[in-house]
Amino acid sequence: MSHFDVSRRHFFFGSLLAGAVPAAGFGSVPSLKALGYKSFNEKLNIAAVGVGGRGAENLSGFLSENIVALCDVDSRQGGRTFKRFEKAPNYVDFRKMLDKEAKNIDAVVISTADHMHATVALWCMQRGKHVYVEKPLTRTPWEARLLAEAALKYKVATQMGNQGYSHEGHRTACEIIWSGEIGNVTEVHANTSSPNWPQGIQTIPKEEPVPTGLDWDLWLGCAPMRPYTSGGWDKDHVPNGYTGPYNGSNYGFYVPHDWRGFYDFGTGALGDAAIHALGPANQALALGMPIAVECLRAEHRSKFSYPLHALLRFDFPARGNMPPVSVYWSDGARDGNPENYYHPKGLENEVLLPAENNLAARGRPDLGSGSRGSSVAASALGGTPARRGAGVLLQDGAIFVGEKGYLATVGRGEGVQLLPAARWEDYKLPPPILPRSPGHYRDWIRACKGGEPACSNFSVAAPYAEWVTLGAIAYRFEGKLEYDPKARRFTNNAEANQYLKPVFRKGWELKL
Repeated sequence: MSHFDVSRRHFFFGSLLAGAVPAAGFGSVPSLKALGYKSFNEKLNIAAVGVGGRGAENLSGFLSENIVALCDVDSRQGGRTFKRFEKAPNYVDFRKMLDKEAKNIDAVVISTADHMHATVALWCMQRGKHVYVEKPLTRTPWEARLLAEAALKYKVATQMGNQGYSHEGHRTACEIIWSGEIGNVTEVHANTSSPNWPQGIQTIPKEEPVPTGLDWDLWLGCAPMRPYTSGGWDKDHVPNGYTGPYNGSNYGFYVPHDWRGFYDFGTGALGDAAIHALGPANQALALGMPIAVECLRAEHRSKFSYPLHALLRFDFPARGNMPPVSVYWSDGARDGNPENYYHPKGLENEVLLPAENNLAARGRPDLGSGSRGSSVAASALGGTPARRGAGVLLQDGAIFVGEKGYLATVGRGEGVQLLPAARWEDYKLPPPILPRSPGHYRDWIRACKGGEPACSNFSVAAPYAEWVTLGAIAYRFEGKLEYDPKARRFTNNAEANQYLKPVFRKGWELKL
């Protein structure tokens, strides 16, 4: 048996739900229909806020339903989606959309910049609308707790957009760890090659006129006012002149993409990639809240921008029969520098199995499927042959360090493998324990129609986002930040506490 009893395992759904959902769904019960639930054979009426870029991709996951209204503050980005769903009315201000279209909307897909996630979501939930909110759910820990409380108060179906939580590989990673195969886990090392946008920015370019098609005031929303600039990614603003795959000719200083690198608007690679890569660890290890977080390394710290090549460490206390665990997160590892990677001892000459011997070949064809499949799992874990002599160089994934061995997950948890590879060759997967998902988007659609809660509903996603976004605060400081999970305050750094909650522009304050 594993290190903790089956009855105590941290499930997505538990016996609490047994018998709670009518066989035909909430939509089959008149009193629950009044709460906004539909029967499973009815289509949802879905609106979207933020429909360029990621928002357009999200809408592709809901084509089985009715797309009834669209909103974007930037018609340059949203225009293609407006044209795609030309019968759906489009808006610039989400508040006006909700006021005018309220009777036509069942649910809202929210894909704005991070700083507006909680604001838009709360407005929707207060009006009885189910919400799907892009990862990392919120920009700050306070907002994450607010959305968890709102979901309970307004009794709506919720889902965070971390696709890995719905993936078969994520569940299998949990089940392998729970089986006791690698023993008690004391460390998790995860990293990403992101950010693929500039960070470590030292100066702000001069103000420019707001371009036609962009409502800059509404884009800022709850954030403090600042001048618009499209900037220029050059040596005057970015360390070493680094621009990532983008440059000033096709992307501006803040919009539509590079807001991710600013404290006031985004959560850096932590919210873009860590919220994916650390999902299996959060679930399998029942992490809860950390007692400390520290930025161990950071290049080019800035007053307003996330640093480059940063390394975080989260310390979690013992949980039940599980020992304390430290979770390391490294971002900006794009250059292949060995210092940015974790090197498991004893795996210096490891050669990983080819893709066909990964999970998809073990009687589970859906393992390794999706946008990041088993071939990615093999290549991402092994790197090029030239790197193998230095050990396993994991990019965009995580390595679990157990007392009896290692387990690696890739990307959002789609790829899973025991290390060393020889241990994986004849390994028999443990029997499935966790409920399986019908698919990330379908998971939420089902919940909106009265089915089981989505696997990353806010009761799961909000505590997860809360501890991850503590790391966004740690980037600003040197030294360990000691955290009191009950008081939800840092105990040794009063200045850090001011970043737990946003400073809202007048008129944009949030309350339940």
